[in-house]
Amino acid sequence: MRCSIRLAYLFLYNLLQFCGHTWIFANLTARSLSFGGDALADTFYSVGVAMSLCQLLSVLELFHIADGIEKGALLPRFVQVTERIFLFVVIATQENIQSKPIVCALFYLWNILGLLRYPHGLLSLISTPSRNMLWAHHTLWIPVYPLSVLAEGVTVYEALRTHSSQMVHSVSAYVHFPYVLQGYLPLLAVGACFTEWRLLRERKQQLEGWSKRMKRK
Repeated sequence: MRCSIRLAYLFLYNLLQFCGHTWIFANLTARSLSFGGDALADTFYSVGVAMSLCQLLSVLELFHIADGIEKGALLPRFVQVTERIFLFVVIATQENIQSKPIVCALFYLWNILGLLRYPHGLLSLISTPSRNMLWAHHTLWIPVYPLSVLAEGVTVYEALRTHSSQMVHSVSAYVHFPYVLQGYLPLLAVGACFTEWRLLRERKQQLEGWSKRMKRK
């Protein structure tokens, strides 16, 4: 009974995330094809709510790993979730960077990573992943993840360049906004290096584990 509830919950979670990221990706693509460069300025206003829901839902993954209902390394996932939420809050609170092209590129890359992650989660719950499926899931992110980190860094740079004298009143009246972002940049670099190392290691373990299971059969 517990197993069936767990599977149903994880299936529903992955399905919701997959549908959300698919809708965002399709919306961004359709707007880009229809309006060209003019669509870049309205990226945040067209998909911002859906993106915020997907990012908030991703916090549940930390509880999934901590409670043991989903396998995975907690620290790399924690780094990914927190850095995205922080950056999304920066974009949401700074109106003059919401219309910049880098926001559209960042949302595209985040959604590509989501579309690589959640369909794999769905299929893994239904059946044992094939080697091709494992290879695609653990390999295609390699060029996408560094690009997403680079886009995050450029977004922070744009926020620093355009808001060099603003204050973050929601945190503290004495916290200077540029200092917060400047402190975030080295944390982003360190977190990205650690996460990429961990994901490469996980890729090797998963592919080698699949090969060993096939040899036993």
